[in-house]
Amino acid sequence: MVEWSQDQINAFQTTLLTWYDQHKRDLPWRQDHDPYHVWVSEIMLQQTQVQTVIPYYLRFMKQFPTVQSLAEADETDLMKAWEGLGYYSRARNLQRAAKQVVNDYHGHWPETASELQDLSGIGPYTAGAIASIAFNQPVAAVDGNAFRVFARLLEIDDDIAKPQTRKIFETVINRLISKERPGDFNQAIMDLGASYMTATNFDSSNSPVKAFNQSYLDGIESKYPVKTKKKRPVPHNYFGLVIRSSKGYLLEKRPTSGILPNFWMFPLYDQQALIKEKADSQAQLIQRLEKQLQADYQLSIQLHKVAGKTVSHTFTHQKWLITLLEGDLSATADLSYFPGKWIQTTQFPKMAFSKVQSKMWEAYQNQRLSKK
Repeated sequence: MVEWSQDQINAFQTTLLTWYDQHKRDLPWRQDHDPYHVWVSEIMLQQTQVQTVIPYYLRFMKQFPTVQSLAEADETDLMKAWEGLGYYSRARNLQRAAKQVVNDYHGHWPETASELQDLSGIGPYTAGAIASIAFNQPVAAVDGNAFRVFARLLEIDDDIAKPQTRKIFETVINRLISKERPGDFNQAIMDLGASYMTATNFDSSNSPVKAFNQSYLDGIESKYPVKTKKKRPVPHNYFGLVIRSSKGYLLEKRPTSGILPNFWMFPLYDQQALIKEKADSQAQLIQRLEKQLQADYQLSIQLHKVAGKTVSHTFTHQKWLITLLEGDLSATADLSYFPGKWIQTTQFPKMAFSKVQSKMWEAYQNQRLSKK
């Protein structure tokens, strides 16, 4: 790893911040230093592209303009506002943290990175971003951009996939960060990582900090950052049940814990749980599922495979592959034992659906249109 002298650090700060002042991205959450605005934007930006976040952020701020309004929001309204962004635990943690700020801190935000991490859903990166941007605290905000930028600048060989590597980068960046403009420094690194120093197709020959980029000067930039490959998400095969009646579609509410908690969805059944022999056909699995519905919920229904492609959705560690099955049920069927209810399609627009449910519904609608 390259070590910079104080003169080099000063020169790097000046070069970086001069470029940032002239070319920084015009983003709605950068119009002020309000910690609420910084916080919501940073949570939204986790796992999500900037251009996707902008319209969500603007609508969210219109609906929940203050931390107080977010703390008092109805959960259904909150989840509807978040619909489509995915990783819904982020939204729930937002409201938990908002309630902490309102109730535990009497509406006043904690100002240090350490205190901010006491709020629900705020980790080291988000705490560093809020503390530096909103409160001018000289603390690193180490995200994927920072890992990539500083690994290349200084030829840091530590594997960024390992949790302990974060401490190494935090120590390095805390030495290099501008003490006068820490928030702008961190945001400049974000912009640098999103422009000249992207993961692929980077353009370091035109970068404003190319003179400080040791891996570029040595012709080995593609080696950085060092990162071991993640394990591929494990595939899980499910049946998704589209059950109809004159009362609408039968949806069930998912458990309060696990993946997609509390969301209303078409019932999902793990195909693996229905297999008895390796040679079992899909038709046999469907027959067993029909018998299970009868045994578990006293629902007598014939299921048929919906034409079209399998619905696919990837989580961090799992990939769901959903085969849609459809069937009709009497509107007078006894749902006493079933953890769900009939919902009319006119209610769908008002409900907060997970991305998985939206994909299943879209696939089913496309199949129906293709029949006409």
